Amino acid sequence: MNDSPAVSLSFRSDNVATVAPEIMRALEAANHGLAAAYGDDEYSALLNRKFSELFETEVTAFPVSTGTAANALSLATCARPYGAIYCHEDAHINTAEAGATEAFSGGAKLIALSGTNGKLEPQSVAAALQRADRGITNRSQPDAVSITQATEYGTVYTLKEIAAFGAIARDAGIFFHMDGARFANALVALECSPSEMTWRSGVDILSFGATKNGVMGADAIVVFDRELVEPLSYRLRRAGQTWSKMRFAAAQLLAYIENNLFLRLASRLGRELAAIPGVRVTAPVEANLVFPAMPEPTIEALAAAGVRFARRGDGVIRLVARFDATEVEVDQFVALVRKSIK
Repeated sequence: MNDSPAVSLSFRSDNVATVAPEIMRALEAANHGLAAAYGDDEYSALLNRKFSELFETEVTAFPVSTGTAANALSLATCARPYGAIYCHEDAHINTAEAGATEAFSGGAKLIALSGTNGKLEPQSVAAALQRADRGITNRSQPDAVSITQATEYGTVYTLKEIAAFGAIARDAGIFFHMDGARFANALVALECSPSEMTWRSGVDILSFGATKNGVMGADAIVVFDRELVEPLSYRLRRAGQTWSKMRFAAAQLLAYIENNLFLRLASRLGRELAAIPGVRVTAPVEANLVFPAMPEPTIEALAAAGVRFARRGDGVIRLVARFDATEVEVDQFVALVRKSIK
């Protein structure tokens, strides 16, 4: 008797995806001869120049092993131990990183604010800053604001919205951080340049996501504000993020941005997953995440058929389109939903 699932479809996460062939080839190309350790190799030296070209300004790019490291160390560099970091209540730094920002900053406080569809709202941050009680020693002091692009709900901040946060941060004398775990997906959605979505809109430091979009195991911190470069360098070393064989991390990131590979890999299947008859989409589909609500029997039928997804309660599931997902997989999923609803 064969008890295996009828299908093998995974929309649970973009972290389950394969590695893009271009990244594997880059690793193979880097895997010849000897190279200096701890970032003194030719690949790492090239990284800053290539990322500066990508962002149309001088930047410093630091490879890191995970998005959590990128977020926590970026924000720890921006915030004092008694500082406050303003973010959305559902931001990854607040809900899914086990207090990493607080740990690496030595105790900075995340001030979690509400906002529709996972988006922090400029007016909420402005109001929170007015309530901050600057100079009062029993209050956390404002140091940074952080937004996630694209958000945990798959929604995308417009350039106008990003610029509004940039202006608020500048006027308040605090830093502006962007968690770009799905940076490429947001760029594709907005059809803008990396510079427009970051430093031209006031972003000081960026967590540049790559692993979710075809890279084997490297993300990056991209620093626009030169004031942050030196302290971040020391924090990275203390946190074990200065890799001995840095050339392999750098080689992945170089291949990722070469000829805009990262944009070509960014999934465009989100809207197709949203176009499912008989279900209700609970948040705008602007990136590669979809949150449909459907009858519980349909959800159970999908799980029994072997479909992988994340449950969010109240009949809502999360579907994530991977860079290596195919139209055939989406068609199969839609067909299963239709069958289950009938």
